[in-house]
Amino acid sequence: MKKLSVVLLLILVGGTAFGQDTKSNTIENYYPLLKNAFDGNNAISTVAFVEQRWRIAGNIGFNESIFFVEKILQQAGFKKEIRGEIDGPLTYRIETRKMKRPTWEPIDASLTIGGESQPLLQYSTNRNMITINSASTPAEGETAEVVYVGPGTKKDFDAKDVNGKIVFGETNIRTLYTNAIKNGAIGVIAYAIPSYTQPEKNFNSIQFSEIPIIDSSKQKWGILLSYAARGKLIAALAKGTVQVTVKTVSKIYKSDELTIVANARGTKLPGERFVFSAHVQEPGANDNATGVGTLAEMARVTAGLILNKQFVPVRTITFLWGDEIVSTNRYIKDDSIRAKGIKWGLSLDMVGEDITKTGGTFLIEKMPDPSAIWTRGNDHHTEWGGSVLKESDMFPHYFNDLVLNRCRMQGKENGWIINANPFEGGSDHTPFLEAKIPGLLMWHFTDMFYHTDGDRLNMVSASEMKNVGVSALATAYTLTAADEPVTIYLVDELTKSALSRLDTEFEQGKLALKNNSTVQIEQHIIDVWGNWYITALGKMADINTGGVTPAIKKKIASSQDIIVHKNAAINKLLDSK
Repeated sequence: MKKLSVVLLLILVGGTAFGQDTKSNTIENYYPLLKNAFDGNNAISTVAFVEQRWRIAGNIGFNESIFFVEKILQQAGFKKEIRGEIDGPLTYRIETRKMKRPTWEPIDASLTIGGESQPLLQYSTNRNMITINSASTPAEGETAEVVYVGPGTKKDFDAKDVNGKIVFGETNIRTLYTNAIKNGAIGVIAYAIPSYTQPEKNFNSIQFSEIPIIDSSKQKWGILLSYAARGKLIAALAKGTVQVTVKTVSKIYKSDELTIVANARGTKLPGERFVFSAHVQEPGANDNATGVGTLAEMARVTAGLILNKQFVPVRTITFLWGDEIVSTNRYIKDDSIRAKGIKWGLSLDMVGEDITKTGGTFLIEKMPDPSAIWTRGNDHHTEWGGSVLKESDMFPHYFNDLVLNRCRMQGKENGWIINANPFEGGSDHTPFLEAKIPGLLMWHFTDMFYHTDGDRLNMVSASEMKNVGVSALATAYTLTAADEPVTIYLVDELTKSALSRLDTEFEQGKLALKNNSTVQIEQHIIDVWGNWYITALGKMADINTGGVTPAIKKKIASSQDIIVHKNAAINKLLDSK
């Protein structure tokens, strides 16, 4: 490492040291402004309203949540569009579309073992017990024998007569339902809870799931079991034949899908925009009432600062609430001209967890970078999991580090814990990436209440939502109002991040060489990381709202040279190992 330090010193002697004469105080100034303006209690109030409602696109709970956000926007100063976004600096619209599939909402349910006076499960205490798309039973319920099919494979059904009976399997309920109904079952009961939810500890938790609508005129029902309920049903079956009574009350009906879009219009480059998205559907508090509440407060704060002339966006900031992935994907694809102006996308999904209760941690899910190929050291996938990507899947860009650094700046004084994970997908950041637009996810994982009916308001933290909201807005404000000094500062900042990553990979390379890797492999990894950052630096030419200037070009080129020399120096050191 001594040789490497000497090389870098020689590189830096002839140029401006990082941060000297280039650092704008603009970015730092956003933080006290945002910290004073962002009210975590406002965000919590929105969460409290939204999390009471079982939300999927088109149902009453989803629509009431959309209208609740609309009121926040109206009170903040957003005006409903008449001609479009050109109507003013702060506008919003509610987009309405006929749904191709029916919506659904639960009302009540219970499961009772024959001979027992109390239900094994009831909706009032386990609202995830009834699967999405379950039909209603007759008012008196349906009583039938339970047939256990284990994992519910085709072979498990071949030896069982389930006609007119209730199938119980320990597997994904979608597949179980399809196989059971084809064989004449009147409904299904399933248990399948991942280990990270700690079912032995949270023994009454149930993760929500859904069954397919095969024939809406003949739709049946599905019931999900908690760990405790599963144990009691298994124990009853061990004693002999078991009958259960299932009662379900639900609504399946045609509806419209609503999406709400608000804009803080850019003063000079309104066609260029930073897009935030938060999905409304899913019944939890953290997932994703916290995304809805945090984004609503972010919109309120932005409106106030603009109206008070404390912030002026040169580019447009868009706030979007809708159906996960569907609404964001449509926002990008439905207007090709608008899509060309989307420069960055940031998704807020599960952003308000009280990590002392959930077991999760705040994460930035990065765009595909080399850590999704070589996941080592402090890089870890979550329990959600991710596939190993190829070099051709990489998306070199400055957005990863820029957002991480905005979060770190927020956490510098309050001890907020910030981590990152390699790309995994599955939320509103993916439509951006599929459209070749830089897109990131702010979220928390692993969460032992993920998708369970334990995901309630008492698991939410106002301070966590504020940390996320302030960091997200500092990112958007930086990129929608950047001038030349800010751009040069950000280039310096990314260069530091690149050098730090190369140092990290060098240390990982030394460890790998002790574990039967080869110098050629480790040098290749360094080269991929080096090239990733060189390309990312080149893309920083699009940050300045005034366009690329000679000073910016010079700064980017000199920073790229630093990475080239650092890359070469590390590879030379690896050669000596």
